[in-house]
Amino acid sequence: MDWVLNLVGMAYLFFAPYTKVEESFNLQAIHDILYHGTNISQYDHLEFSGVVPRTFLGPLLISGLASPIVLLARILRVTKLGSQVVVRAILGLLVLEAFRRFRKSVERHFGPVTGIWLVLVTAVQFHFNFYLSRPLPNTFAMAAVLLAYSYWLEQRPTPLIITTAFSVLVLRFELALLLGLVLLAELSSGRLSIRKLLAVGIPAGLGSLALTIAVDSWFWQRPLWPEGEVIWFNLILNRSHEYGTQPWGWYFYSALPRCLNATGLLALGGLLLDSRCRSMALPALSYVVLYSCLPHKELRFVLYVVPVLNVAAARACTALWHSRLKSFKHVLALLSMCMLLVLNLLASCMLLYISANNYPGGMALSRLHKIEPRHSDVSVHIDVFTAQTGASRFGELHPNWRGFLFCEFKYHLEIRNTTMCTRDKQKKNYKIEKKKWSDVDVKIKIDIS
Repeated sequence: MDWVLNLVGMAYLFFAPYTKVEESFNLQAIHDILYHGTNISQYDHLEFSGVVPRTFLGPLLISGLASPIVLLARILRVTKLGSQVVVRAILGLLVLEAFRRFRKSVERHFGPVTGIWLVLVTAVQFHFNFYLSRPLPNTFAMAAVLLAYSYWLEQRPTPLIITTAFSVLVLRFELALLLGLVLLAELSSGRLSIRKLLAVGIPAGLGSLALTIAVDSWFWQRPLWPEGEVIWFNLILNRSHEYGTQPWGWYFYSALPRCLNATGLLALGGLLLDSRCRSMALPALSYVVLYSCLPHKELRFVLYVVPVLNVAAARACTALWHSRLKSFKHVLALLSMCMLLVLNLLASCMLLYISANNYPGGMALSRLHKIEPRHSDVSVHIDVFTAQTGASRFGELHPNWRGFLFCEFKYHLEIRNTTMCTRDKQKKNYKIEKKKWSDVDVKIKIDIS
């Protein structure tokens, strides 16, 4: 059944190939490793560093796996946008491989039928499939979390501790709460001893810390522990609230219900039905409770708990499937469950359609390459909004064009009158207007209305 999720994940990538500002660091880093190699002076992050530094270990892994395919694509003269799809596909397949490991562990714990329903429940949801190929730090962390979950279910404490140390110190420090609660559950149950935790955890932590400091200090050209600066920014300086805040319960009444949609009812049923599901969900939901104390909230920060809740939903589906022949009421219950999955699928298709049309920057840059001759001598200005909504270094298709993402240009690319996810009833119209613009020759204005 793994082919179902592979197909769904690649479909999401195909319909929404562009990325947004939150993904920019990892995407630009992968581009620079692939196209600039060790010429660090050409790297994007030295000029546009972002709010806090992030690790290069994830981009190094993806670019290493993608480099043979990208090299072949360059020989065949495939555009760099094709390379962007390749690197995103590789990231998505890594997450899906981690999910496959998790699914197999669930099958050993709950039975093969639950594993099948876990795939189907996950396939009809939007957010997991939408994010699994997006080069966010949370996506790299999701792969590690899924591996940690599988080690947890398989009662393999050594790889669980090593994965936790690496995830926390290299990828996302908030996983100290989630995976720390998993380890605490193991300690309280007696399946893990403090001696074992320290004997494995200290060397794993020191090794992970040494690795990220050595690699990232070279790429950032200064002594650096990226997650250490993230901790300083978010916890010590408490500045994350500058990027928006939500009420304490937002994850519970908004984020998680949107992640699960109709399958949330099935997850609730599974939690009530099986104590094993409650044991799995306790650390995950406790993580959400604790993380809710930070005022800055985003859905991707709690996406790690969705696979656990999907196990509960799959367990409910299994119970309804096994009891389907007992009576007519059980048949109706099974049909109702199938209707919930169909409704979830329809909602996901609608959200995918909206999201695919929510990258005006990428669309505008692609349009510019179509209307401007390849061999023209131009400089292009990509403004902030364009860079935030889909334009990236992978979109620079003509090497003779100059000035991408700088300030003094002959051509100015501007996007006006766009709002997030509200153009589903409107027709997109691209209008190219050329006229004198102060002291430069031409202004290219792209209106999406």
